[in-house]
Amino acid sequence: MRLGASLLVIPSLASVALAAIGQAPCVSFSASSGSFPIVASGKAAPIITDPSDSPSVHRAVGDFVHDILAVTSTTPKAVNYTSAASIPKGSSPIIVGTIDTPLIKSIVATAKLNVTGITGQWESFVAQQVSNPIAGVSKAYVIIGSDRRGVIYGLYELSEQSGVSPWYWWADVPIQKHSSVYALQCQHGPPSVKFRGIFLNDEQPALQNWAQEKFTNGTGAPFNHLFYAKLFELLLRLRINYLWPAMWAGMFGVDDPLNQATAQYYGVVMGTSHQEPMMRSTPNEFNKFYPGQKWDWYSNKQNITQYFTEGAQRAKPYESLYTVGMRGSGDVPLSADTNVALLQDIIATQREILTSVFNGTDVSTIPQVWCLYKEVQNYYEQGMTVPDDVTLLWVDDNFGNIRRFPLPSERNRKGGAGVYYHIDYVGSPRDYKWIQSTQLTKMHEQMSTAYDRGADRIWILNVGDLKPSEMATEFFITYGYDTAKWNKDNINSFVTAWATREFALTTQKSALVADIVGNLTRFNARRKPELWNSTTYSLTDYREADNFIAGWKATYDASNSIYSGLSTAGKAAYFELVHHAVSASYNLAQLYVTAGKNNLFASQARISTNDLADSAEKLFEADYDLEHQYHTMLNGKWDHMMDQTHIGYYYWQQPMANTMPPVNRVHSRKEALPGPMRITIEGSHGAWPGDNPYQCDQGYNCPPPTLRTFDTYQPFKSRFIDISAGGPNSFSWTLTPSANWIVASKKSGSVTRSQPETRVEISVDWSKVSGSTAAGNVVIASKTESLQIFVNANKTAVPSGFHGFVEGDGAVSIEASHATSNTSVSGVAWSVLPAYGKTGDGIKPLPNTGNNNANYTVGSGPSAKYDFYTFNPVKSVTSYIGLSLNGFGNDRPLKFAVQIDDTTPQVVQYVPVVTADKTPTGWDGNDGWAANNIITNTTTHGTIGAGKHTLTLWMIEPAVVLEKFVVDTGGVRASYLGPPESIRV
Repeated sequence: MRLGASLLVIPSLASVALAAIGQAPCVSFSASSGSFPIVASGKAAPIITDPSDSPSVHRAVGDFVHDILAVTSTTPKAVNYTSAASIPKGSSPIIVGTIDTPLIKSIVATAKLNVTGITGQWESFVAQQVSNPIAGVSKAYVIIGSDRRGVIYGLYELSEQSGVSPWYWWADVPIQKHSSVYALQCQHGPPSVKFRGIFLNDEQPALQNWAQEKFTNGTGAPFNHLFYAKLFELLLRLRINYLWPAMWAGMFGVDDPLNQATAQYYGVVMGTSHQEPMMRSTPNEFNKFYPGQKWDWYSNKQNITQYFTEGAQRAKPYESLYTVGMRGSGDVPLSADTNVALLQDIIATQREILTSVFNGTDVSTIPQVWCLYKEVQNYYEQGMTVPDDVTLLWVDDNFGNIRRFPLPSERNRKGGAGVYYHIDYVGSPRDYKWIQSTQLTKMHEQMSTAYDRGADRIWILNVGDLKPSEMATEFFITYGYDTAKWNKDNINSFVTAWATREFALTTQKSALVADIVGNLTRFNARRKPELWNSTTYSLTDYREADNFIAGWKATYDASNSIYSGLSTAGKAAYFELVHHAVSASYNLAQLYVTAGKNNLFASQARISTNDLADSAEKLFEADYDLEHQYHTMLNGKWDHMMDQTHIGYYYWQQPMANTMPPVNRVHSRKEALPGPMRITIEGSHGAWPGDNPYQCDQGYNCPPPTLRTFDTYQPFKSRFIDISAGGPNSFSWTLTPSANWIVASKKSGSVTRSQPETRVEISVDWSKVSGSTAAGNVVIASKTESLQIFVNANKTAVPSGFHGFVEGDGAVSIEASHATSNTSVSGVAWSVLPAYGKTGDGIKPLPNTGNNNANYTVGSGPSAKYDFYTFNPVKSVTSYIGLSLNGFGNDRPLKFAVQIDDTTPQVVQYVPVVTADKTPTGWDGNDGWAANNIITNTTTHGTIGAGKHTLTLWMIEPAVVLEKFVVDTGGVRASYLGPPESIRV
């Protein structure tokens, strides 16, 4: 099935255009002083171009014509200018062109336009109304670009603000209909980052299977010029100017002879990935054209040199950015005996090739990039040098944490620096290719640090299949296009504006979508869904698993309310961009927690084990239902795009089939050995009556259970007791408290096979606790069984006048953003990063360069203080640290200090120093930093008794992010997120 170009359109009543995200208004839908009619009263302004202008400009004008037609149902006439007579008589035209074309030069001179702001600049444009630009034309609207992409961005700016989303085809966003469209004056100077690109990667099974079906009728190479033409248009609408093409299943320059020419025609700069030198798709091309040859510079330099030369010759006619250097075949390191001298010889040879192919052109004027991926960075840090004009492309750890930033000594290189960043990855500790799992706040924190430290030449984003990472991709590029527009405090406004543009929502509903997306990405970034399992979130403590599901349910319900309220035309876009990701993630979360509870309940001899097994099977099948819905909507337009497996990993690589988590069953017709009644309590895996290894060390003949001690300031005011069926037989029960201060939500009931579970919440009426402590019990009895459960309470109280966090449930948990006070030094301070953390915000010293690129000694830098009160001695403090790496180099490892009261500050250096060819100890593994998306570090501070205390956080190095602190007074239990935040008075 080939894909058509049908457009969805919906009417709009708005009178003012929504500015392209982050840009000034260029369009309105009603006349005003200074506005210029693109379409008014059923007539469209003709569009005039210079015939000598770039074909890329002429092609984009064609898109603009179609866009205006789609918005207004009126077609502008596109005209090549030959003389004044070629302009329709009496019209007020739109004149489009690059600054150096004869037509634009003439208009600039005649109208005395000031174009100094774009002259000689990169990808800049100015658009404004002018008087008497050409003989016989009283007024016109000119769009003048400093180069071809400057013009194209100006045209697409007007298209987007008129009502055509960049994603109108790729995400089926309906085009907004308007009867009239007016242009306003607008302009944009050089983008903040020169080359802004994406990398299509790990494209099997989803993108490759989809492209194979849609662009080849099932035969031939999937990534041909038909595919890339669709992609290139999207890229330019998003102001993406650079592409690393799909490479595992493709050879861009070989699969279709028109691919490179198509890129040039559209105006996209082509490159190749970090492991594909000299514009060749390696290893595919090398294996095809040099069969049996070794990819080894030592033994095969002559043939590899020829291979590189052919790549440069083939790319010579086209705008390209050449990747230099060399990795092993298949994106692996070169052989162990590779050394700096060999790599320098490789790059020197590649530059000789470029000089020769480009007929002696100064090679320093040919854009080149050396990607410091994994072990390649180590060669650089061992002393390898590359010419000053080659861009150094720094890389993250594949999980969104940049390994190194340019040092002050590296920031004046002619070639500058850039960043290769991932929102998709194949490799250890786990592939993540399925669903959105990158927080924009994290991306901004890392990329703003990179930009502030000089990485502004190239930003390239590994987007995997592109879908379903549309929003994250656009934010990355939008930020790189104009970094000054975006900061830590307005990231949410990006999502709000995006939701308004894509779904034509009210301000209130767009804000709700921003919250939905924030939850979606936060929940999935806490731990990639590919790394979830049945016990990721505690099933017994802090109600963690239940709250995890409750958060997902609230998010799903909100998303479903938006989805249900959309028109039929608008539903597909919302499903693709938001609702599928929310629905599928929520379903998967339920699946894992349900399977976890099933296993737990089986160990507790609860008959509802079987109900949970049934639920797990339904949830597992529902995962496919959501995939099928995605694949079959819009007559199968996106068939295969959700082919990615994501359940049941056996190691880091994708499973060959989705596999349901293991579940258990108990005999449905047989009663548990101790009888029909099963009692379980919050905070324990045990079950009573009977034997269970979690009830006591002996494992049998265990004493009655005891609820965790209540106290006045515990975050959850109650603790639950579950009364469950241990078989098919029904029973009635009663619950009797021993004291009037023990409050039970239920005191009697029945458990049946159809209703096998009853939860009773136990709480304390503190007004009836006369002393500082109280002890009692509840007795749960049926006709045949009886169980006593002990209940203890500590009536704690803080002194009057104290303000701060208070110990509850054996700990003080503090979100790092909730400081009592914050002290800056020389303009540097701990600053809140909204919505950054796994459970709240984060804090980080800003500006990103810290103390003018220097650090602070302990106690001399910015500080944040947290007042807290304990009723028990402090055992330790655990800092929850946002994952970052030693980006200032190994001689400046990340550090901060934690101090309690006036004790000696404890310096925390949390990322071990290692060479760049290795990952730090603690990073890897299914429970490593990357998997957990957090680093925890525990410090002790001597003898700290009960009472009022102050925790002080001292800055030492910049780029440190703290999420929360947990002060353990003896009650911290194992959980994924740590204890919930304590009560603050």
